[in-house]
Amino acid sequence: MDKTSVIDHNNLSYLQSLNREQLDAVQSINGPVLVLAGAGTGKTKVLVSRICHILKNNYAKPWEILAVTFTNKASKEMNSRVSSLIGQAVEGMWLGTFHSIGVKILRSNAELIGLKNNFTIIDTDDQTRVLKQLIKSNNIDDKRWPARSLAYIINKWKDMGVLPEEVRSEDTTNFAQGKSVELYKDYNSLLKVQNAADFGDLILHCITLFKNNDDILKNYQKKFKFILVDEYQDTNQAQHKWLKFLAMGSKNVCCVGDDDQSIYGWRGAEVGNILSFEKDFSGAKIIRLEKNYRSQPHILKAASELIKNNMGRLGKTLWTEKENGEPIIISSHLDGADEARSVIENCEIISKNNKLNEIAILVRAGYQTREFEDRLLTVNLPYRVIGGPRFYERREIRDAIAYLRVVSQPNDGIAFERIINVPKRGLGQTTIKSIYDMSKKNNESLISSAQNIILTDIIRPQAKSSLSKLLENFNRWISLRDQTNVRDLLETILDESGYTDMWQNDKSIEAPGRLDNLMELADTLENFENLTAFLDHVSLVMENEKNETGDMINIMTLHAAKGLEFDHVFLPGWEEGLFPNQRSLDEYGTVALEEERRLGHVGITRARKTVRISFAHSRRSFGEWQNSLPSRFIDELPEENISFLEESHNIDNNFFQDNDFNQDINFDFDQSYKKTKSIPHKIRNIIVGSKIKHEKYGIGYVIKINYEKLEIVFENHGKKTIISDYVEVMND
Repeated sequence: MDKTSVIDHNNLSYLQSLNREQLDAVQSINGPVLVLAGAGTGKTKVLVSRICHILKNNYAKPWEILAVTFTNKASKEMNSRVSSLIGQAVEGMWLGTFHSIGVKILRSNAELIGLKNNFTIIDTDDQTRVLKQLIKSNNIDDKRWPARSLAYIINKWKDMGVLPEEVRSEDTTNFAQGKSVELYKDYNSLLKVQNAADFGDLILHCITLFKNNDDILKNYQKKFKFILVDEYQDTNQAQHKWLKFLAMGSKNVCCVGDDDQSIYGWRGAEVGNILSFEKDFSGAKIIRLEKNYRSQPHILKAASELIKNNMGRLGKTLWTEKENGEPIIISSHLDGADEARSVIENCEIISKNNKLNEIAILVRAGYQTREFEDRLLTVNLPYRVIGGPRFYERREIRDAIAYLRVVSQPNDGIAFERIINVPKRGLGQTTIKSIYDMSKKNNESLISSAQNIILTDIIRPQAKSSLSKLLENFNRWISLRDQTNVRDLLETILDESGYTDMWQNDKSIEAPGRLDNLMELADTLENFENLTAFLDHVSLVMENEKNETGDMINIMTLHAAKGLEFDHVFLPGWEEGLFPNQRSLDEYGTVALEEERRLGHVGITRARKTVRISFAHSRRSFGEWQNSLPSRFIDELPEENISFLEESHNIDNNFFQDNDFNQDINFDFDQSYKKTKSIPHKIRNIIVGSKIKHEKYGIGYVIKINYEKLEIVFENHGKKTIISDYVEVMND
């Protein structure tokens, strides 16, 4: 008989607050269970109650339970809540992150994978240094093939759970003329010689240990009678393999997650892990938590309808017993500045009767925060940026401003020191110390000492040449200071200094975002009459002390917002190219589109009371105004749960509704734009809405015409600008 059937619920108070589905998830302890927990449905409560249920009924001792989370914070919270419900501290339970559990296993079995049990765990910076040495020892040009790029490739393979000899040909890269796999092998060997492991190894070494040592594996399988995994949708392939090895013992594995909130594909998360749970764990029971305790009905219905457009999901519909609140408000704006003004004005109105802490502005890309930050400072509303630094505190922005500071005021030694070797010019600490010593001795500025030191033999010839070139550049940039506008000056500096090239050649995940931030900075400069006015503005911005405590408006990216909740949520920038992100669509097609849609679902479900979605008709990018089209995701929201503001230019969210391609091109909502539909292309008789075929990109639809240039949305490649001569009009 199943032990759960004879439990006296009257003696188990922690079960009394659970709804029917939550209770089922807690009591179904035998065999594999997947708990599909929608946003705000109490997944942590289920995990904690399930552990308590196992312990209270003596199904297992604490040390026979393995509970895996994704953050140390989540682990501490879970342990605290379990202890509170049990009524005493729980000791001995294997509760921690994938990496911390991996370390614990490896410390006890290090010699079996070629390490000593006191092995060192290296961080990202250490990893990059090791790879730099490896690249140099192989006589590879580290400027063309930087260590950060190789680190990204190797980490990706480790996230996939593959050793060098297991890398498939389709997963190889052209790094250093195809030497990436060989370098991966050498890197692993080098780490073992140094008795070290990187973060990817903490899981991959465990997989190797389990593969090659059946007795060790069986011991752990026997040890862990119950396994629980939180945020299962965020696991990568290596973590999935690791879990399968351990769970094939008792098979009592419970994974809690939400396929509709899988938004970290860019860092290795594989939504397929949760989608294939029933296949991976035969006889699995699927339990759906759909009752939401966070949001009002309009929010949940809109979020549910949006996510239904994804094909890669197991399916569930969120609902609530809360009373109806306001529909989701959608507004359009002339440009980004107008949008920022409107959002902050609404924040001011809301703040009269609500705490600022309960207001959040969630953006798709980090650079979007700048306009909102500037506006908040203008109206003197305190704010915090969650998950990252404020715009003007970002590394690349500080670097760019440092260049401008030296051009504005050549005696600014602090700024000069920051960028003297950024990008790298062979001007190391020895050279900088020599300049400092001369500055102190002669009581002169650093840049004056730099000019004087190149006339001596104090520093190496190579350093002297690099420093001389830098000083020549500064002299030229200073001469341009009063002859050109600030934006052009910055672009000249970033290009001629090699700073732009540095980030363009950087293949890390962060590099594209840093380039976007620099473009946003360049666009910002057009608002200032001269360089002095801009630098004064930055000084005032930076003077505002960064204080993460107190009552403040929250600004963050959609990725950083996962797991958080607020009363009032603003979702600006819902435009094609920005959201969904065009770069992601170009690289990953439909897979990226579905992840972008999940981001939208996450953003909407952060709100308890109100959601305001906005888009701009035009934005400045690369120094030019570009027309924007509303995000296709707006068209996927149900009409009965949304409300358009009157100033939104008579939005029509059914444009292209009759098209068989409507899911991918439901963009434009402006009646004035629809009028252009009847204007024929003067050369090819192409009109907006024409179905066309392109040799490389396939079938698409014309959404904008600018003489011979056509903006076309393709089924699998997103939006492209194509010359009309290179497309074929389809007459169907």
